[in-house]
Amino acid sequence: MKINIITLGCSKNTVDSEQLAAKLKNNGFEIVHNSENLDFDIAIVNTCGFIDAAKEQSINAILFLINAKKNKQLRKIIVFGCLAERFMDSLKTELPEVDIFLGNYNADEILKSLNINKKNNKYERIFENQKHFAYLKIAEGCSRNCSFCAIPLIKGKYISRPENEILEEANFLAKNGVKEIILIAQDICYYGFDIEKQFLLPDLIEKLSQISGIEWIRLHYLYPFLFPEKLISIIKENPKVCKYIDIPLQHISNKVLKAMNRGGTKEQTINLLEKIRKEIPKAAIRTTFLLGHPEEENNDFNELLDFVKIQKFDRLGVFTYSEEEGTASQKNYHDLISARVKNSREKKIMELQSDISFKLNQQKIGKTYKVIIDSKTDDENYIGRTEYDSPDVDNEVLIFSQKPLLIGNFYQVKIIETNEFELIGSCELS
Repeated sequence: MKINIITLGCSKNTVDSEQLAAKLKNNGFEIVHNSENLDFDIAIVNTCGFIDAAKEQSINAILFLINAKKNKQLRKIIVFGCLAERFMDSLKTELPEVDIFLGNYNADEILKSLNINKKNNKYERIFENQKHFAYLKIAEGCSRNCSFCAIPLIKGKYISRPENEILEEANFLAKNGVKEIILIAQDICYYGFDIEKQFLLPDLIEKLSQISGIEWIRLHYLYPFLFPEKLISIIKENPKVCKYIDIPLQHISNKVLKAMNRGGTKEQTINLLEKIRKEIPKAAIRTTFLLGHPEEENNDFNELLDFVKIQKFDRLGVFTYSEEEGTASQKNYHDLISARVKNSREKKIMELQSDISFKLNQQKIGKTYKVIIDSKTDDENYIGRTEYDSPDVDNEVLIFSQKPLLIGNFYQVKIIETNEFELIGSCELS
């Protein structure tokens, strides 16, 4: 039988789906990821429940499958993940056509629901994409309690994975061809604090960098407040750690930061950014902002806009506020900012960022970068990334080469042209 695993939401869900796929394959199932063709017997949906847009995407995916099931195009639908964990009872009532609802990822429960229990290597995966890079989850849950965020309600408090388990998995991945590992958690800076009352991420990175075969270590979701000082020197000095800092700031107005319960101030944010840029001048800084929080007035948004103009972030993403049931913001504020205003603010900030990105990319013309090859295009060219770009969310490099390049290998690429979000380069092999 053939199973289609549909993964929605963040890269943490991707890890769960890839590990689940391996367990199912070892039990005799044929596995596909995110297939758009209805040529499978069972659909398993790994849902996201972070914000309204993510919840809507999950519901639409389930409704599409329900319609296919009614038309006898598949046999069974299994739904798990954040949305199912949070709204289990109402989903069972509203969507009775779904055969099984489960909560947060639990491989044993999913296998049991299919009447199988064969075990396999717990680190084995079937990758959604190429297997030369892999997300490596170092913790679950979150203890930060940002007022707008439902993750602690869904996932619980922050729980660090044991260091030896992370190192074992990283070694397993390296032996199976992974060259770039991307550390992920809701907040990787917090790693170890729940166990040792100290931030252990710097020590973990040092140990990961000693693993043979791993060439790049990328860090995702570095919480800006109580940022481990030692981390800056490690990013600066360790040649395996990408000079890439993903630091979701969410806002810059002190009033909005306080309403968000972010635990820091505008002044602390600016000081941290100045220190990073002084110590690691070539680092690419990626950030995310939440627009339209109930406390965000026009002057707060304009303050954020001015901040973006000054900082000139290498990468920037935004999402708009939605009331999340049970959060402090939902309890304490009324969401009176219209969708029109939120969308207008999003458009303004992304237009600004587009101009910034274009000008920063123009400065790369004529320079040569180490690039990892991710894929091959239909017209026999290649797509890759520099150390300053993470998969799926950042710049890609379109590469022309007169000789074949190998997927997953590194090459020196000279940039010859750019646009807002793409580099174009040539690779001349000797």
